[in-house]
Amino acid sequence: MKTRFNDKRWLWRSIERVATAGGWPALAAARLGFPTDIVLEHHDIEVPAFPGAQGALRIAFASDFHAGPSTPPVVIERAVQRLGELEADVLLLGGDFVCQRSEYARDLARQVAEIPAPLGKYAVLGNHDHWSGAGDVTRHLEDQGIHVLTNRNVRLPEPFDRISVCGIDDHTAGDPDAEMAFAGSAATRILLMHAPSNLLDVGDRGFVVALCGHTHGGQIARRDGRPLKVAQGALSRRYNWGRFDVGHGRTLIVSRGIGCSTFPVRFNAPPAVIRVHLRGRHP
Repeated sequence: MKTRFNDKRWLWRSIERVATAGGWPALAAARLGFPTDIVLEHHDIEVPAFPGAQGALRIAFASDFHAGPSTPPVVIERAVQRLGELEADVLLLGGDFVCQRSEYARDLARQVAEIPAPLGKYAVLGNHDHWSGAGDVTRHLEDQGIHVLTNRNVRLPEPFDRISVCGIDDHTAGDPDAEMAFAGSAATRILLMHAPSNLLDVGDRGFVVALCGHTHGGQIARRDGRPLKVAQGALSRRYNWGRFDVGHGRTLIVSRGIGCSTFPVRFNAPPAVIRVHLRGRHP
């Protein structure tokens, strides 16, 4: 079954490459004046016995750039600019950096590398990155100092060195291993993943906040935000976008992401970046 799926995916990607040669869909969308503004969403997360210095850990999160023929370059440029304006301590990236070709990650990584983040830049891969060439996408990111956390974790530098960022591989196209992703991590964990369905891989393991994308908020949605079509994944409809309590003191935040997949337009699902302030709970 998996082989047949991969064969079908390869055939579709081949047709898509030919049909979008020269990046004309993104260029056409830009010339037709489709909206390119980036929405900023802010979330405060309170943590009992916060293991950092006084004040908050400032996190910037973005996902689904989809650099390539389906995303107008101006959208990516504005997203990078908006992320830079957040003055975050750490930058987290939720995958799907490219669409169709891994080489699109080269220029994107150079742009993202300019975003200030003194405590580091960390990423996971999405399904499109795997389909386009996970090894090459990883190399382009790592070359620019963006650390790819494929089933592994890192502790943040002082004064937040009792907080770990745990990254897990994509649920549908990767090889997720939650045991490895959490092994040796600090008690306070930020979970970085691509899709809401990665929660199925994580099970009841503890984390403070999980950040992901993948869904695009439907990309084309009704006025009330309900998607006309949901992204692949068992939990994509339940957690389409927004903030959710997923039990045991855990919070899930799902981003609509930056770019587009297949069609270079969004309706009622504007591109967004996310700012999270992780802080101690006041008595």
